[in-house]
Formats: sequence, C-alpha cells, structure tokens
Amino acid sequence: MPDDWKDKIRCSFCHKKSTDVSKVIAGPGVHICNECIGLCGEILEAEKLAESTEPRLPAWESMSEDQILDHLPKIAAVQTQVDDNLRDWVGHLRTREVSWERIGASLGMTRQSAWERFRNDS
Repeated sequence: MPDDWKDKIRCSFCHKKSTDVSKVIAGPGVHICNECIGLCGEILEAEKLAESTEPRLPAWESMSEDQILDHLPKIAAVQTQVDDNLRDWVGHLRTREVSWERIGASLGMTRQSAWERFRNDS
C-alpha cells in the first residue's frame, strides 16, 4: 500500500483525514472516525433517554441553505471515496480473472455496463 494512503482516507461522516483523528474504522467503501463514533453513541443514548415519539426530521430540515451548500462538497467527497474503493475491489477481482459477467451480476448491472464503468482500472 502506498505511503500516502493515510492522507486519502477520510471519515465518511465528518470528512476529517485519518491523520487528524485517533482511529478510523473501515466498512465496505466507507470509514468512520472515533470522534463520530463517540457522537453516535451520545445520540443513541440521548434518544434512549428521550420519551418523545415525534418523528425525526431529515438533517436538512434544521439547516440553512448556506449550511446545506457547505455540506454538499463533503457528500460529493464521500461519494468519490466510495467509488474509488469500489474500483479497487473490482480491480482486485479482475486480477483473479473474475469475469465481467459475474462482477456485473453482483452489482446489479450487465456485463457490458460493468466493463464500461471499470475497464480502465483493471
């Protein structure tokens, strides 16, 4: 793995670099830092203690338009990170000579669509 991989890994939630937090845990195409895990724990605990049964509004309902606009690049960066991770996984399958047909079927697309999307990376 290249030495600069730690600079490329970012938390999918807060978008902090792995070098800016204590720990980053990887999932399938996503990452979460220890700080966001802590925040998730706090949110879950607060909800457990709350007696309110009111439905939760989507996050954007409590945000201003400027806050939403500021958040869009973070969402796009997470999408890029997930796409890059998917390309790595497909590339690895191709090194094992897994067919485009099997890869496409796994992703819910045709063999041709899989080849067109990932051919340059394998």
